[in-house]
Amino acid sequence: ATYVGVAVGFLTTFFVLTRFLSAEEIGLARVLIDAATLFIGLAQLGTTSSIIRFFPYFRDNRASCTENSQPTDYHGFFFWSLIVPLVGFAVFSLVFWLCHASLGAWFSEKSPLFMDYYYFVLPLAFFMLYQTVFETCSNVLMRIVVPRAVREILVRVGLLVCYLLYAFRVISMDGFVVAICLNYALAAAVDIVYVFAVGHISLRPDWTFLRNHPEIIRKYLIYTLFLIISALASVLAPTLSSFFITAKMGLSYTGVFAIATYMAVVVSIPYRSLSSIASPQLADALKREDRPETSMLMQQVTNNTLLVGCFIFLCIWVNIDLIFHLLPNGDTYAVAKNVVFILGLSQLILATFSFVLNALNYSRYFAYSLLLSFLLTVLAIVLNNVLIPVWGIEGAAMSNLLSYAVYFVLVVLCVCGFGKTSPFCLSQLYTLGAFVAVLAFNGLCLSFLPIANIWLSSIVRSVCGVGGFALVAYRFQFSPQIYALLRSVFISRH
Repeated sequence: ATYVGVAVGFLTTFFVLTRFLSAEEIGLARVLIDAATLFIGLAQLGTTSSIIRFFPYFRDNRASCTENSQPTDYHGFFFWSLIVPLVGFAVFSLVFWLCHASLGAWFSEKSPLFMDYYYFVLPLAFFMLYQTVFETCSNVLMRIVVPRAVREILVRVGLLVCYLLYAFRVISMDGFVVAICLNYALAAAVDIVYVFAVGHISLRPDWTFLRNHPEIIRKYLIYTLFLIISALASVLAPTLSSFFITAKMGLSYTGVFAIATYMAVVVSIPYRSLSSIASPQLADALKREDRPETSMLMQQVTNNTLLVGCFIFLCIWVNIDLIFHLLPNGDTYAVAKNVVFILGLSQLILATFSFVLNALNYSRYFAYSLLLSFLLTVLAIVLNNVLIPVWGIEGAAMSNLLSYAVYFVLVVLCVCGFGKTSPFCLSQLYTLGAFVAVLAFNGLCLSFLPIANIWLSSIVRSVCGVGGFALVAYRFQFSPQIYALLRSVFISRH
C-alpha cells in the first residue's frame, strides 16, 4: 500500500500539481495541511504514543477480567483512546480561535490567502486527528493493512481528485478547500468502520479495572502530561519551515518548497512501513525490560531503513536534473534542486533514527525526550530565523538538517547511555560507505565526464552508481532480512 501511495503521489506531484496549479495554490494546500498536522499533534494529548505504550498493560491483564467486562472489552482501553483527544481538540480549538488576530498580523502581509481559510484548519484537523487515532488502534490490534492503505492510497487518490476538480474549475477555491476536508473525513470514516468491524472492541469504560490498577492511571497521567508538553516541540519542528516561508516569503515559495519536500519525503517511507509493525513489539520488549530484544529490534529497523533510504535517495539525486526536466513548469521548481538534496539528508536521518526515539519515548527514561524536544524546537526557530533571510528556501532546508542532526545525536546518546541498548551495527557503516562512494561518483561524472543528452546521462549514472550500490549491498548482505527476502523471491520465480 505504501508504494502504491508513492506512485499516486508521484502522479499527483509531477503531472497534476505542477501542471495545473500555481505555486501559490500548492503552497496554500500545503500550509493548511501542515497547520492541521501541528494542531492534531497538540490536540491528541499524546494519545497515539499512549495507545502503543499502554495497550500491553490492558491486554496482559485481560485474564483478570472483572465480572462486568467481556473478553473483547480490553477494560475500556479504547473508550479513553477516543475521549482524551476529543478533550484536547476542544481545548486547542479555543486556543486557535484566540490566536487568530496575532497570527493574522504575522501572515497577512506575505500570505493573506492563508488567513482567508484560517478556520478551515479546524474541521481538517478534526478528521485527521481521528484518522490517526483509529489507525493507531488498528496497529496495536495488529491490523495494519487497511489503515495503511487508507493513509497511503485513499487519502492520496482523494487529494488527486480534489486537485483535478479544481484544476478544471469544477469547483472554486472555496470548494477546493472544503473538498480537502471531506477527503480526510472519508479516510477517518473508513478507519472507524474497519476498527469496529474487525477489532470487536468496546467503548464501555471499565471503572472497576481502573480502581483495581491505580498505578496504570498514575503512569498514564504522567506520561500524557509529558507528551502534551513535548508535543509543542516535537510537532512544531517538522512544520516550522513551512510557516516561516509562508510568513516571510509568501505562499509561492511555500509551494516550491512543498514540491521539494514531496520528493525528499519519499526517502522516509521505509520507516513508516516498518514502524507500524515494529513499534508495538518495541513497547512490549521495553515493558519486559528485555534489553537484547530491544537492541535487536532497533538495529534491524535502523539498518533496514538506512539501507533502503540511501537507495531511494540515490535514485532521486542521480536523476534530479531529469526529474526537473520532465516536471511541468520545471524551471519554476528547479531552483529547489539543492533543497531536495538537503531535505533528503534530513529525511534519511529522520527515517534511520526515529525508531530509536520511539525506544526512548516508550522507556522509563521518556522524560529526557522532553528536554531534547525543546532543544529541537529552539534550534529550528533560531536557525529558520537566521538562515531563511540569508539563503531563502535553502536556508529553511538547512535548518531542518542541522536541527535533526543535533537532536538525533543526543537521542541516540540517551538511549545508549540510560537504556544500555544500542541501535548500531557494522552493516550501517558499510551502507554509509557505499552511499558516499556513489555520491562522489555521481559528482565526478557530472564534473569531468559530462554527457550532453540528459536521458543518457541519467541512465549511465543510474546503472553504474545506483545499480552498483544495490549490487554491492546484495552481494555483501548489508541487510540479512532484505537479502533473505530477495533470495526467496528469486528462488520462488525459478
